[in-house]
Amino acid sequence: MPPLSPRDARAELLQLSRWRAWEPLVWLLAFAAPWLLPSQALMINEIAIVALFAVSLDLILGYTGIVSLGHAAFFGFGAYAGALFAKLVMPDPVVGLLVAMALSALLGALCSVTILRGTDLTRLMVTLGIALILLELANKLDWLTGGADGLQGVILGPVLGRFEFDLSGRTAAWYSLSVLLLLFLVLRRLVNSPFGATLKAIRDNRLRAMAIGIPVRSRLVVIYTVAAAVAGAAGALLAQTTGFASLDVLAFDRSADVLLMLVIGGVGWLYGGIAGAIVFKLLQDNLSSITPQYWMFWIGLILVLLVRVGRERLLRPWTWWRRSGS
Repeated sequence: MPPLSPRDARAELLQLSRWRAWEPLVWLLAFAAPWLLPSQALMINEIAIVALFAVSLDLILGYTGIVSLGHAAFFGFGAYAGALFAKLVMPDPVVGLLVAMALSALLGALCSVTILRGTDLTRLMVTLGIALILLELANKLDWLTGGADGLQGVILGPVLGRFEFDLSGRTAAWYSLSVLLLLFLVLRRLVNSPFGATLKAIRDNRLRAMAIGIPVRSRLVVIYTVAAAVAGAAGALLAQTTGFASLDVLAFDRSADVLLMLVIGGVGWLYGGIAGAIVFKLLQDNLSSITPQYWMFWIGLILVLLVRVGRERLLRPWTWWRRSGS
């Protein structure tokens, strides 16, 4: 097959960014869920937040091949940034979200030097170390972060000056879903652009990508910064919708859980992070209510089945979703 011309390649990438027939229905159902299931609005809000977090990790893991055990560093940093901004500066949630994203992006740019050298094992240890450093700082700076007691008393104003956060969690769910959808559309355009194609080339063979003239170092810095900003947005949403930020947002469990979500949903497509987040949170909620002490055993068993049997066989009715999605 002859290689595609630049114009044909660009047209094919644009085609991948377009909406499929089933996608509007999926998102309409997601936004209708807090209204149809008002008692589950808080759960829907949490799923939207962790889905955004999973999508941010997929940018570096699925599309660039960078394995990280410390992605919670940006999630937690965004959570504390959003909470402190609301408490000390102004309570506007949208402005606080943008500030948290900007600060998390700055942190990601500074930390991106850790992924430019070394092997995958080195990156695993370094990313985990960064998260642990931030966790210890948040614990020691208790005059600012609240330490082990957490940052309490975070009060947010209405979203866009009109929509007050309610106790049922519906406003929070719609707010988080809106941010998830907006960033999802931006990221899908990004990964299905010529820039995204260079990321996949780096993932497949970094040396070959360098040989054909792709600026590997700058691409890695940019995507790591973008992923940090998106993870920071997810953390800020959690702090804003719960009114609380604790050391838990920086814990290793956060990084491990989001990796499990991508294992369940699949890496290298943005809907994989969303699907994995939905399955993981529903399993966690239901299994922990049935067997509070052993729910992780059942999730581990499911992961073993996914690896041994194969996701395609277990989820065959849904594989068309991945083929037609991003």
